[in-house]
Amino acid sequence: NYPVVGVSWIQANEFCKWRTDRVNEMMLIEKGIINPNTEQKDEDNFNTEAYLVGQYQGDVRKNLKDLRTGGERPVRFEDGILLPDYRLPTEAEWEYAALALQGNQTSEKDERISDRRFYPWDGNTARYQKRDKYQGDMLANFKRGKGDYMGMAGKLNDDAHIPAPVRSFLPNDFGLYNMAGNVNEWVLDLYRPLTSETLSDVENHDLNPYRGGKFQKMELDEDGRPVEKDSLGRLRYAYVTDEESANRDNYKTGQVYNYLDGDKQSQAFYDYGKHTLISDKARVYKGGSWADRLFWLSPGARRFLDEDKSSRAIGFRCAMTRTGSPSGNEDEGGHQFNTKRKRSKRRY
Repeated sequence: NYPVVGVSWIQANEFCKWRTDRVNEMMLIEKGIINPNTEQKDEDNFNTEAYLVGQYQGDVRKNLKDLRTGGERPVRFEDGILLPDYRLPTEAEWEYAALALQGNQTSEKDERISDRRFYPWDGNTARYQKRDKYQGDMLANFKRGKGDYMGMAGKLNDDAHIPAPVRSFLPNDFGLYNMAGNVNEWVLDLYRPLTSETLSDVENHDLNPYRGGKFQKMELDEDGRPVEKDSLGRLRYAYVTDEESANRDNYKTGQVYNYLDGDKQSQAFYDYGKHTLISDKARVYKGGSWADRLFWLSPGARRFLDEDKSSRAIGFRCAMTRTGSPSGNEDEGGHQFNTKRKRSKRRY
C-alpha cells in the first residue's frame, strides 16, 4: 500500500470528486436504498449532487418513508446517510494537521502548549530520541545528503530509497502518517509568496485562510431549478462574473486569485515568463519527500508547481469538511453547563 505520485493538482481534484460519488453510492447501497449498477456510464453515472436534486434515479430498491405524506422519498443530505465532498486540504488545514500540537498540551484541562515544533514530532532532529531499541532511527523518509537516499549497505538510515508504504514510520499526535517526508502533497491553495502576511485577522481572514477562489454558481433554468446534467452525470456550473459580484459584500470580483497579493490594492504584479515563474496556475505543495533534504520536511515550508504538471515526488491526501461538533460526534458543541438554575422571583 504505497502513496500515489505522478498526478497533477487537477487530477487530484478530479479523484476527490470521483471518490465522493463512489463512497456515497456505496452508502446508499449498504442502506438498501438503491441496487448496485455495474453498467452505468456517461450521463447515467451516479453523482451525489444530481441524486440530491432528483436528476439521478438509479435502480431504486426502497426509498425512505416520507413522514409528511406517508409515502416514500429519496435520501436527503440532512438524513445523515451521505457524506460531504472529499477535497484537497487547504494549506492552513494541512499545516495544522501536520504539526498536531495537541500532543504538547500541558493538560487536558487547559489550552496551553508546552513546546513548539519544527516537524510533526518533538525536537530539532529527524532521529528517534528515546533510549530504547529504536534510538537513532530515522523518523521520516528523506534525502540526508548528496546521493544519500537511505544510508549505506548494512545500515540503511530510513530503509527507503523511493516512497515507502503509507504506514511507515511513526504517526503524529493526530494519528496521521508521513506528514513529513515520503512524498510531497498537493494542497488546495494557489501560490502567492505573501499569503501568510496578507490574510491577517481582517474580517476573519485568518480562520482557515484559503487563496485560489474562483466563484461558481449552479446553472438554473427559468423556474430556478438546475439545468440538465452534463455528459458525465454532473450538474452544470458557470463562473461568476465581475458584474454579477459587484454588489456583493463578501467578494467583489469573480476571481480572487490575487487578493492583496497581485491586485491593484497590493501594487504587486506577477508577469509570468518575464520576471517570475508564479502564475495563476501555480499551486502549493508541502511536506517534503524521499528526494528532498530535511529543510522541506518542516510543515511551514512551501513550494509550488503548475496545476497541470506532476512529479514523481508529489502525491496527495483527501480531506473533508466536518459537519457537527468540532470535538466529536458525542459532543453537541459549545459548553453545556448542567447546573441547577436558581428561580428568580417575579417582580410584577
